[in-house]
Amino acid sequence: MNPYELTMSQALKKMKQGELSAVELTHSCLNRIDAIDKQLSAFVTIDREGALAQAEYADKQRTAGAAGSLCGIPLSVKDLLCTKGVRTTCGSKMLANYVPPYDATVVEKIKNAGAVILGKTTMDEFAMGSTSESCAFGVPINPWKKGYVAGGSSGGSAVSVASFECPGSLGSDTGGSIRQPASLCGIVGMKPTYGRVSRYGLTAFASSLDQVGPLCRTVEDCALVMDVISGYDQMDSTSVKQNVPLFTSSLTDGLEGFKVGVPKEYFTEGLDPEVEKIIHNSIDVLRKKGATLVDISLPHTEYCVAVYYLIAPSEASSNLARYDGALYGYRDMDAETLMDMYKQTRSTGFGAEVKRRILIGTYALSSGYYDAYYKKASQVRTLIVDDFKRAFESCDVLISPVTPTPAWKMGENTEDPLAVYMSDILTLSANLAGVPGMSVPGGFTAAGLPVGVQLQAAHFQEEKLLKTGFNLEQGLGLEKRQLDL
Repeated sequence: MNPYELTMSQALKKMKQGELSAVELTHSCLNRIDAIDKQLSAFVTIDREGALAQAEYADKQRTAGAAGSLCGIPLSVKDLLCTKGVRTTCGSKMLANYVPPYDATVVEKIKNAGAVILGKTTMDEFAMGSTSESCAFGVPINPWKKGYVAGGSSGGSAVSVASFECPGSLGSDTGGSIRQPASLCGIVGMKPTYGRVSRYGLTAFASSLDQVGPLCRTVEDCALVMDVISGYDQMDSTSVKQNVPLFTSSLTDGLEGFKVGVPKEYFTEGLDPEVEKIIHNSIDVLRKKGATLVDISLPHTEYCVAVYYLIAPSEASSNLARYDGALYGYRDMDAETLMDMYKQTRSTGFGAEVKRRILIGTYALSSGYYDAYYKKASQVRTLIVDDFKRAFESCDVLISPVTPTPAWKMGENTEDPLAVYMSDILTLSANLAGVPGMSVPGGFTAAGLPVGVQLQAAHFQEEKLLKTGFNLEQGLGLEKRQLDL
């Protein structure tokens, strides 16, 4: 086995036993990136020098007996998390040359735990998309089948992990942007409870929805990262003072006493038959592990797409107002007046999807329309939150598909944004309600495309998600398959 094929837990074990060094592991991952990333476009920026320096320091820390919990583990980072001294583009021409003077809190935390940052990954521009096709610096390709989307907006992060360029990554999830690409690329991805993980240093898309989380190859690795990045941060006004358990201790066998809810609204017309079959097989696995199944209803699910695509663009319209060419980032140098500079900078600096959402959001917030759109959407959002509260009174976790279909061909829905928006219908509600959710690999279609299983739990109940995901992973025992490389 090549070092780059190791999971995080396997690599940590070998490094502790002296069978592998952080430098060797980092070199292996960098060589893997050199060999295959031209085919996949998972990375926007590769920090080779910085990564090797961090790996050398990690080896010294281990020798000195001061190794952190992720000491020597190479990770990739989605390109909207600030990294001191390393370019952070958000997948946009607007920030093509932006180099942050500070680290996001989660980046600082993984560095303090000894992790090695390989580089920044491709993403939908300002995290607005479900396929990562709106990135200004290349489009990540699904490693399981060439010509198919990797998902978005954390598509590059998912591809980097699925293709063995690194064992783990940090992404962000605003409406499914960790879980959806994790599902389409056959890896584990978690969106923590809103407020569980600091958002400081995360370039905002929709401030009431964005959440940072891990993408890994196993549930155990996901728990390892969650142990590091979770916790209160005084630099983030949305961070919650909540006790953080040791998530790795929740990975125990058996689900006796667990109640698993099956929401009927997630199994409706439009669900691909192969996806449905894989989800039902996963439900059977959880039953064999001791879980009891409960029929659940989330009656306001049908409104989540409409609610999300009013709230998220409205918040994006506000957050992206700062990119006007005046302070930092791209500026149109041909403008002759201040007003022309604003107009031309935003017209040429933003891509089509970002401009579409800014227009929607600005309209929804405008005088005379605020009450009819944004305010009404916020009221329905409260009903969606109430749906989840009632559901978790009778069950511990919910199980469902992540997306209605497997990955689709690149460019297939480029001219039909509504079709792409509808692909998020099963993930949006977790962000609107602020509950944690994760995707765990459930199987493959006949065409060889991965399908993920979505698990959701009540606020700050990530332990239950990880325990259920671990048991599902162990029970399925999916065979190793060959990537399309």
